[in-house]
Amino acid sequence: MNLSLLGFSALAVFMALVLSRRLSAVAALILVPIVFGLIAGFGAGLGDMMLEGVTEVAPTALMLIFALLYFAVMIEAGLFEPLVRKILQVTGDDPVRVVVGSAVLAMLVSLDGDGATSAIVTISAMYPVYRRLGLNPLILAVLLGLSNTLMNWLPWGGPAARAALALRIDVMDIVGPLLPALGLSLLAVLCLAYAMGRSERRRLAKTGGPVLTEDEAATITVEPKATRNLWLNLLLTIGLMVGMLTGLAPLPAVVMGGFAIAVTLNFPRLSEQKAALAHHGETILMMVSLIFAAGAFTGILSGTGMIDAMAQSLVSAIPEPLGPYMGPITALISMPLLMFMSNDAFFFGIVPVLGATGAAYGVPPEVIARASLMGMPLHALSPFIAPIYLVASLIRADVGQLQRFGLPWALLLSVFATLAAMATGAIIIP
Repeated sequence: MNLSLLGFSALAVFMALVLSRRLSAVAALILVPIVFGLIAGFGAGLGDMMLEGVTEVAPTALMLIFALLYFAVMIEAGLFEPLVRKILQVTGDDPVRVVVGSAVLAMLVSLDGDGATSAIVTISAMYPVYRRLGLNPLILAVLLGLSNTLMNWLPWGGPAARAALALRIDVMDIVGPLLPALGLSLLAVLCLAYAMGRSERRRLAKTGGPVLTEDEAATITVEPKATRNLWLNLLLTIGLMVGMLTGLAPLPAVVMGGFAIAVTLNFPRLSEQKAALAHHGETILMMVSLIFAAGAFTGILSGTGMIDAMAQSLVSAIPEPLGPYMGPITALISMPLLMFMSNDAFFFGIVPVLGATGAAYGVPPEVIARASLMGMPLHALSPFIAPIYLVASLIRADVGQLQRFGLPWALLLSVFATLAAMATGAIIIP
């Protein structure tokens, strides 16, 4: 049985099922490798392979669960509310300040790793201002998408964790060396926001803009949450970030401790804790299910030897002089694939093969993992993710219109991020 052909067939079927929405990502991650493992004749050992894969991803699952719980507590405690009010106070009615302020707000709110939450908080705060001043709301949507996908490089954001799961490496080995490139890329977003703001200021000076009534401007405004223990929560969050980035303790231990302190500090009664976290449960449950299903997926593909066989096929297809450049090659591949594929299909279906191919040429899996994140700005415009439809509906725009407006900027940022990662050594070039 040709394991390489079976492996590529498994990936194709998995991606087809996920992209066509015939199966959920969780179901496809479990069922597809089982079926192809049976076809390959590994039926007796599939259970052990699945459990081995699940065991390997357990620490990452713990980290993500408690990181999401921590930021859920901070959202419910109103940690971001003063920030929103301050940004609105500082920006006033100046288009440049409003546009830059919306980018800053999107970056900070995106710390929680949840695209839907970031969209709701940012657009609820800034969209009425855009409408009142006559600013193009597509700018708000694009800056939100670019900021959020860059912040998703952080360990709890999802894509970095998926890459770590797919390649069976520690997530901080991916993120740590990427931080300088992340800082440069976020600075590039702020520069882009400044340029867009100046362009809007010039446009409005010539043509003016619609001035809406207070009722019209407040169409998506949400009720602000009451702020609890602001300074304690801020210090705790900074301490948590420092602990995670410095490796003070294993990541799961750091975020578990941070969550326990945060939930006890802000919601000391059990009834309060249950009420505060209730509507975050669905997101966390789906994330946990996805992580363990991904562990089963990679466990079977690795245990059966399919990944190694696929890597050998790619090695033979890539000209030998280009082999050591698998880092930049992976970055370029990630751009179109993340635009037209889901995170799950790309990181669990494609990245393991790229990682094994890079290993054949001596490229560390950490480099492949970092390079696989370079296409994330384009992923913000993918038609296969839910947040783009949420954002489009919140700003009263068509998804196609949003994609056409944002594509040049997302591509530009992906290329810039790749160059920044290469310049800072996160993506090794010979």
